[in-house]
Amino acid sequence: MAIPAAAGVLVVLLAWLAGPGLLGITSGDRGAPVQAQVTRPASCEKPDAVETVRFTVAGKVREGTLNGCGHGQDERIDVDVPDVLPDQGPVAVHAADTSPGASDARRPLGLALLVFACFSGGMYVYLVLRTQPRPKPAS
Repeated sequence: MAIPAAAGVLVVLLAWLAGPGLLGITSGDRGAPVQAQVTRPASCEKPDAVETVRFTVAGKVREGTLNGCGHGQDERIDVDVPDVLPDQGPVAVHAADTSPGASDARRPLGLALLVFACFSGGMYVYLVLRTQPRPKPAS
């Protein structure tokens, strides 16, 4: 019984050390928030609408593409600008008040499910090894 228990503990430890990427969680660092002005709004009737925004970073005016729709011409919005910007061309930015769709509860829940799976596998091995085939009575 010690071998399945040790294997389960090893699997959980390796999953914990592998980090958030193992359980499908990405880093929350999306860049610095900056105020931008919508220069070309997009209608929400089309799928994958992209708006053009203008913002200032380090004293330089840049243009960016915002994956979104429904903003008005010259509307001011907050966007997350990546830390490393290309020398020229538009920069892909994200709305500052949105999240990529994953909550912080996913990692503990995934780890708890992994622990439960290891425990279940260990118990199965224990039950299989514990039950001995019984000889049939002679008739």
